[in-house]
Amino acid sequence: MKTILIIEDDSNLSRGIAFSFEKEGFTVHCANTLKEGKSIFNQHTIDVIILDLNLPDGDGVDFCKMIREQSSVPIIMLTARDLEIDELTGLSVGADDYITKPFSVSILRARVELLLRRLDGVSKNILHSGMFKLDTNHCKLFRNNEEISISTTEYRLLKFFMNNIGKVLSKEQILAELWSDQDGYVDDNTLSVNIGRLRAKIEENPKKPKIINTVYGSGYVWVGE
Repeated sequence: MKTILIIEDDSNLSRGIAFSFEKEGFTVHCANTLKEGKSIFNQHTIDVIILDLNLPDGDGVDFCKMIREQSSVPIIMLTARDLEIDELTGLSVGADDYITKPFSVSILRARVELLLRRLDGVSKNILHSGMFKLDTNHCKLFRNNEEISISTTEYRLLKFFMNNIGKVLSKEQILAELWSDQDGYVDDNTLSVNIGRLRAKIEENPKKPKIINTVYGSGYVWVGE
C-alpha cells in the first residue's frame, strides 16, 4: 500500500487525516514542522505529500520547491487562504493539487486516490533523479523537460544507474548488465569511453563530474542532483 506524509501543524486535523487514510490501508507519517517533514521524507519512501502552506518554521511553497529539485512525488497543498494568487503560486512551484480549508477529509482522500491512479501508470515508465527524467517507453532522456540526445548504450547505462541511485556499481556489474548478451570480450576501456560520452552530455564540467562519480578501485555511482 502507498505511504503518505502529512505536514500539518494543526494536530487535530493531522490526526483526522491520518486516521482516515490508515483505515484505507495507507501507511501514514505525520510532521508538525517543515524540518520534521524533511527528515521523514529523507528517511522513508513517500508516495504522496499532504502539505500545509503555513507552518511554524517556514512556508510550504519553499518546501515544495525544495522537494521538486529532487523528486516528482505528488504534493497536495492545504491552506486557509482562498485567494486565487495563492493557488496559482502553489501550482506554479510544483504542487499537483490545492485544497482550501475547511474541507472534507473524504474529498481529500478521493483526490489523493485519483492522483495516485493517474500517476501510477506513468511512474512505472519514468525514472526520475533531480532534474533528469528517463522515459523508458521511448528511450529518451530529459533535463528540465528538455530532451538530451543519447545513444542506445548511453540509454542502457542511464537506466542501470537510475535504477540504482546512490549505489556503487562495479565495472564488472555494469559490463555484465550492458554487454552480457554479446559474444567476445568487452574490456574496461569500452565502459570508460561510454561513461565519458555520457558525462559530456549531462555534466556541467565532465572533467569534474558530480552526477556520475568514479569510486576508485570500486566502480561508479550515480549521485544525481
